[in-house]
Parts: sequence; structure tokens; C-alpha cells
Amino acid sequence: MRFLTLEDFQPHVGTVFVGQLADSEVPFQLVEVQPLQSSAGAQLYRQPFSLVFRNESAVLFPQQTYSMRHASMGDQAIFVVPVARDATGFLYQAVFN
Repeated sequence: MRFLTLEDFQPHVGTVFVGQLADSEVPFQLVEVQPLQSSAGAQLYRQPFSLVFRNESAVLFPQQTYSMRHASMGDQAIFVVPVARDATGFLYQAVFN
């Protein structure tokens, strides 16, 4: 198993990841991929980064790990946390340390 990196997600900004929630599928559009600061001298397997997804549903989905399917990346388990709401829906963040 290899660690996912910022570079794995960057080409997919603007595309949809389909999250599995109970018996339904929920679209999460990847809207942002950003590197995060790491501690000086930290021994890391990868550069920390965050992802921000948008879901246009009026329903706020809880923070949890979702099985996400992407046309190019396949299936991934991603833990997302709701962080904001804007005019088009809720924003969810995933942080990879």
C-alpha cells in the first residue's frame, strides 16, 4: 500500500468523487488541493496536504470516513469534516499528515 500524495489529487481538481453513504451515493466535487506546513526537521513519509470538497446537497453530512470512488483514482477511504457552508452547499476538508 502506498501513501497518497498531493500530486495524486492535483490533476483531479474540479472532478467528482462519489461517496458511499448507507444505501446512497453522494457526489463530492474536489475544489481545492493545498500543501500544509510541516514541522522543521520532521521525518515525514509525504508532504502534508489538505483537500476541500463541495457537496451541493442541503443536507449536512457528518464527519466520518467515506468510501469515495473516482473515475481515474478508483476507490479511496477518505475522512472528511464539514468546515463551511457557502451559497452552493457545504464544504468538507480532508487532511493528510
